[in-house]
Amino acid sequence: MRLFAALLPPEDVLAQLGTAVDELHGLPGADGLRWTARPGWHLTLAFYGEVDEDAVPELSAALERTARRTGPFGLAVRGGGQFGDGRALWAGVEGDVTALRQLAERCEEAAATREHRQYRAHLTVARSREAMDVRPYLDRLDDFASREWTVGELVLVRSNLPRSGVAGERPRYEAVARWELGAAG
Repeated sequence: MRLFAALLPPEDVLAQLGTAVDELHGLPGADGLRWTARPGWHLTLAFYGEVDEDAVPELSAALERTARRTGPFGLAVRGGGQFGDGRALWAGVEGDVTALRQLAERCEEAAATREHRQYRAHLTVARSREAMDVRPYLDRLDDFASREWTVGELVLVRSNLPRSGVAGERPRYEAVARWELGAAG
């Protein structure tokens, strides 16, 4: 199964971001972007790729230990950015990014085999197959800031990729396990 560790912002924060993203849909060229579905919005901490079902209990135990030794911390969704010359448009975060990076590193370490990359906290809102100028979108996202919330949970998420071949079908995400941050025992 295809797995990753993530943080899931609260529904009201996602609704705030959703209002801002809805405004982006009206900009020129927006129809050329593949907009991510709100139910799938998350902050990826570590991507594990295809994980054999037999390895999930060990990964889960390591993530549970990671959650226990990480205390809750504050974040907000703020601003935006891009990867790959406009191929990915994302909303950024602010708050205790040091704690966020440390949690991401610990989640990477939880996997027996891992690919270490520079962690850049983001929530992907749209993708493009081709490079494009996303400056108008970034200008609008610069003014966006959600309320701050306390991150209190680490989630192991399964990504179910589209298999139907239907244009516009999106991945579906399901929580496999959840752990409270800083929980004793």
